Amino acid sequence: MIVTTTNIPGLNKHITGKVRDVYDLGENLLLVASDRISAFDVVLPNGIPDKGRVLTQLSLFWFELTKGITENHLITADADEIVERLSQAGVADAGKYRETLEGRSMIVRKAKPAPIECVVRGYLSGSAWKEFSQLKSQTPDAKMVVLHGVALSAILRESDKLPAPFFMPATKELSGHDVNISLDRARELVGNDMADELAGKSISIYRKASEYAASRGIIISDTKFEFGAKDGKLILIDEVLTPDSSRFWDVELYTPGGPQPSFDKQYVRDYLETLDWDKTYPGPELPEEVVRRTSEKYKEAYWRIVGRGL
Repeated sequence: MIVTTTNIPGLNKHITGKVRDVYDLGENLLLVASDRISAFDVVLPNGIPDKGRVLTQLSLFWFELTKGITENHLITADADEIVERLSQAGVADAGKYRETLEGRSMIVRKAKPAPIECVVRGYLSGSAWKEFSQLKSQTPDAKMVVLHGVALSAILRESDKLPAPFFMPATKELSGHDVNISLDRARELVGNDMADELAGKSISIYRKASEYAASRGIIISDTKFEFGAKDGKLILIDEVLTPDSSRFWDVELYTPGGPQPSFDKQYVRDYLETLDWDKTYPGPELPEEVVRRTSEKYKEAYWRIVGRGL
């Protein structure tokens, strides 16, 4: 079953995101990861089979692995308990939503989201590589390139491993792409203490996850975390270390000096780049083969990391 939309009468839909439908449960939230997929900030017409289940189940795995570093917002992902809580919230015949919710839903604590994206980069790729290349071209004789406050050797190539994982946050833009910023700029936006805590927790989680992923033959090039304030503490919220929020590479295929094959929606982006499409709404329908291959890549990422199928 492909789930691209959800509707639970009796619950207030708090947010409809590109992928998640978020329902208000008073003190808590119900997060439902759909099978929607977006590219270039446009939600595409097709759903990707099992994508929402991969995102949820991977997040659950990482929440458990990293709970010693930071608390997270998870209360339960058990379908029976979720249905029971929906009944308690006044949803009539809540059991009929069980099949839709199972494997793709979590009840979580409400938290006030931090106003910055917490990005950690272990390799020079994506938007960081583009910015690095632009800066390097402006001063071709320089030995170092300062990227958002981080000094990097000018000889670095695309996809090279960085000397250490760096916290390179981004703003949360209401429209268009988020904007990469320095840690100093983050301190101006959220205060020194919060910025430093976000950086410390983000890098610690990235290091632990990267070490584990390497044992499974996966490189985590970069990833994005969300934190929120709850009862005076910062806790990990939203999804974590999924193919939607991270760049996963195969260790055996890793060849620095160019872009790498990845277990995420890059396959969809690459297909869309071949079309005469202006990257505005509405997005084009994806061919069956692209949908199938994308689903396989998401499920392979889960299998490679967790060690079992969905």
